[in-house]
Amino acid sequence: MERCGWCLDGGIAQKYHDEEWGQVLHEDKKHFEYLLMEAMQCGLSWTLMLKKREIFRQCFDDFDYHRIADYDEQKIQSIMDTEGMIRSKRKIDAIINNAKCFLRVIEEWGSFDKYLWSFSDSCTMVYKKHQQGFWETRNELSDCLSKDMKKRGFKYLGSVTVYSHLQACGMINDHACNCYKYEKLLKENKVRYID
Repeated sequence: MERCGWCLDGGIAQKYHDEEWGQVLHEDKKHFEYLLMEAMQCGLSWTLMLKKREIFRQCFDDFDYHRIADYDEQKIQSIMDTEGMIRSKRKIDAIINNAKCFLRVIEEWGSFDKYLWSFSDSCTMVYKKHQQGFWETRNELSDCLSKDMKKRGFKYLGSVTVYSHLQACGMINDHACNCYKYEKLLKENKVRYID
C-alpha cells in the first residue's frame, strides 16, 4: 500500500497519517487538540508533538477548551512542573488565550468547525500544482484564515501553522496522488480543484 513519503517511519508518524492526517474533520474538540499541538510545535518537530500528545492531554484536561480558558497561574505552574512537558510559559499562555478565542468563535458561529470550513465554502481544496510536485507551506487560503484568526486574538497560529491545520483536518488534500488516502479523501467531501 502506497503512502505519503513523509510518514514512512513504520511508527508514530505512519499511524498518525493512516488514522488521522487529512481526514475530513468536523469536531471542535479535535480541532482544538490539533491547534494546541500546532502552537506547541513552533520551532520543534511534529513527530515530537505526537510523542508528547499524552502529556499534553494530561496537562490540558483532555483538550477541554472550556476548562483551559479558566486556567490560572497555579495551573500554569502545575503544567510547567509536569515531567516531559515542553516548558514554555509563552506557549502555555498562548494556548489559554486561544481557548478563550475559540469559545468566542463558537459563540458567534455556533461551532469553530463552521467558522473554519466557511473559508473553503465547506469544500476540500485540491491544488493541482501540489500534485505536480510544487509544494507549499502556506497559501492564500491559510494567509486569509490566519489573518482573520489573528484579528480575533489567536496566538502562535501564523499562516504556515494554519496551513498545517488545514492539511490535517482535510480542508486541503495534500496526500501524494499515489497515496491510498488521496482518492479516499476525494470521496469524503465536496472538492474544489485549484490550478
